[in-house]
Amino acid sequence: MQAKSGIVSRSVSSVSSPRSGSFFARLLAILSVAVTIVMVDSVNADAEAANPKYAGIVVDAKTGNVLYSENADRLQYPASLTKMMTLYMTFEALEQGRIRLDTPVPFSAHAAAQAPTKLGVRAGGTITVEQGILGLVTLSANDAATALGEMLGGGSEDRFAQLMTAKAHALGMTRTTYRNANGLPNTAQMTTARDQARLGIALRQHFPQYYGYFSTRAFKFGSRTIRSHNRLVGSVRGVDGIKTGYTRAAGFNLVSSVQVDGKSIVGVVMGGASTPARDAQMRNLIATYLPKASSRGGSSALIAQAAPAPAMIVTPAPVQPKKAQQMAKTITAAQPPVSAAAADLSLPHKGPLPDARYQVAETEVAYAETAAPKSDNPLVAQPMPAPTKVKTTTFKQQAAVAAPKPTPASVPSEQGDMSVDNVTTASTTPSPTRAASTSNGPTGWVVQVGVSPSRQMAMDLLEGAKSKGGKALASAKPFAVAYAAGGDQLYRARFGGFDDQRDAVNACKALKRAGIKCWAAAQ
Repeated sequence: MQAKSGIVSRSVSSVSSPRSGSFFARLLAILSVAVTIVMVDSVNADAEAANPKYAGIVVDAKTGNVLYSENADRLQYPASLTKMMTLYMTFEALEQGRIRLDTPVPFSAHAAAQAPTKLGVRAGGTITVEQGILGLVTLSANDAATALGEMLGGGSEDRFAQLMTAKAHALGMTRTTYRNANGLPNTAQMTTARDQARLGIALRQHFPQYYGYFSTRAFKFGSRTIRSHNRLVGSVRGVDGIKTGYTRAAGFNLVSSVQVDGKSIVGVVMGGASTPARDAQMRNLIATYLPKASSRGGSSALIAQAAPAPAMIVTPAPVQPKKAQQMAKTITAAQPPVSAAAADLSLPHKGPLPDARYQVAETEVAYAETAAPKSDNPLVAQPMPAPTKVKTTTFKQQAAVAAPKPTPASVPSEQGDMSVDNVTTASTTPSPTRAASTSNGPTGWVVQVGVSPSRQMAMDLLEGAKSKGGKALASAKPFAVAYAAGGDQLYRARFGGFDDQRDAVNACKALKRAGIKCWAAAQ
């Protein structure tokens, strides 16, 4: 024992000698810390995989192949992952020119009363659309999500949730149902890990010019500096977003997009036991499955590369309530989009488009039918299920909505109680209907641009589309065809007068280039 003690003593003395000991001591300390971090991450990841609420999936975003799956089709609560769809709908409205990044977003009493986390804008105040986007991707602001949802839903968050659900089903998210715009607790709001992976890929493919917002690490909101909840952005190589989420019922959720060395994956972790355990599990999934992803699958345009957002984005101070009326603008289809903070890149071929495609002309909302899927990615382009039926109507914007009931003290800080006020809707009195063709319209080839609940709205939709169609629609004849759907009288908005299929298809292509979805068919 004494000999052994002597050896140990000399060994320690040698390590601490002034010549070489300091270097080896520092090296030993660094190695010790590194091993400890690896062991903690490994323990957290193992514990997470054993968590009964856990669900996860990793998808090769270039090929659509599932590299890893556990409980991927089990229904889960999305929590703030809901805001991914709210952002999808916002990006779509920007792309179509129905809103701009500087369009004011009004805050109703309902939006202002949402539980934290929040921007804290008072009822009657406004922010810009860009501030709303940044508030969602960094702070996961519940009030901003509700305000955006109300604006895009014609004044009703309930209506917007119906549009979100219809969009989800059109994208192939067959097990997803939305009930609000922010993800605050609602037992009917459900999704799956597979559906969230699909949405993550769709956001990257369909809106590369706005996708860079997801890599924002901080932005300036008035006098506040708001930093991102997503701890993997900037700390794990190749992670460029997308979204975190938490409620007590949902657990800790995370969707991550990774693009490294020509490989691209989207990972989803749901039902995590804690933020560290969730993040450790995602790091483990990235390290394990990114090397197995394809670097050659898919086309060059399948996953468009968006430039990362700047580390800090500075936005103007929020508009106070007394200035809100001066800032108010009417949202119309004629407003052109402005460039985002992310790179202004050309859009790739899109995946499936929503059956509830809508355009806003002042306060009127019209809906177009589902377009065929065009993506090469099998995860996004698989056969679409029948879309959710969404009843159409015309809304009047409510000046204010009663605040929901107070949030219980037991609700976690990131999310709160969910209360949705009933919003009374009313139809505007139509102006005299413009002359249309016969009930069935011209024969031959036609181009349909949408479906509306009244003939007047259909003709308005056609008038707006014709102004954007240019020469391809110069001699086209607009008409509305009435038909019954589920007991409701609806009107198909169509252009006729095309000589053959080629002319109709070319007209539809011109409309699509202008941001108007359509399809050509023989009448």
